Amino acid sequence: MNKEQILDWYMDDVLSGILYHHVYQFTREHEITEQQFYDFFGNLDQIESYFFELLIDKTIETLYNTEEYAIYSPEEKLLSFYYTFFGNMTANRSFVLHVLKEKNLETLKKLSGLRTTFKTYIESLDIEKLDLKQKDLNKFQDKAFAESAWLQLLGVIQYWKNDTSARFEKTDIFIEKSLNASFELINVEALKKVTDFGKFLLKEMKSK
Repeated sequence: MNKEQILDWYMDDVLSGILYHHVYQFTREHEITEQQFYDFFGNLDQIESYFFELLIDKTIETLYNTEEYAIYSPEEKLLSFYYTFFGNMTANRSFVLHVLKEKNLETLKKLSGLRTTFKTYIESLDIEKLDLKQKDLNKFQDKAFAESAWLQLLGVIQYWKNDTSARFEKTDIFIEKSLNASFELINVEALKKVTDFGKFLLKEMKSK
């Protein structure tokens, strides 16, 4: 027995309409001891959290095992991540909708592991951003970008939850357009031009 076995049991039960309020009920149903359960999880909610951690781990593993992925630009890598991740989400849509049915902090707690791994993944893409010439400011910029990317992912998840189009084609369009917009906002060359223009205006004002 391992974590994935417990997750499989739990998912099958939930999708069959069996809901547990206590660990004891779950362990009795599957003829294991509570101690065996606690060797892997602290409570039932942690099983649901583990599902999302496993989902993103398998998504990233799939990407790294794709030969072309290594030569992709950061934009292409992130787009590939989204399509692969939501392909996995769609394959488990009924369970995901059950877990994310609540719109409160409890839902965000279940996504905490997903959030940590996703932000680490974003940082690994080494997306070019404006050099602020100060280490602390650049570090703050990197953290702010990773957090904004996480909020964007949450937004796409919410859109996907409500998408009723065939093959979730509208979600694919939403992903592409939202990512394109995000990368346009951090376009380094465009930001440099704005910065240079600002410096020029400031210099002109000082000379008068």
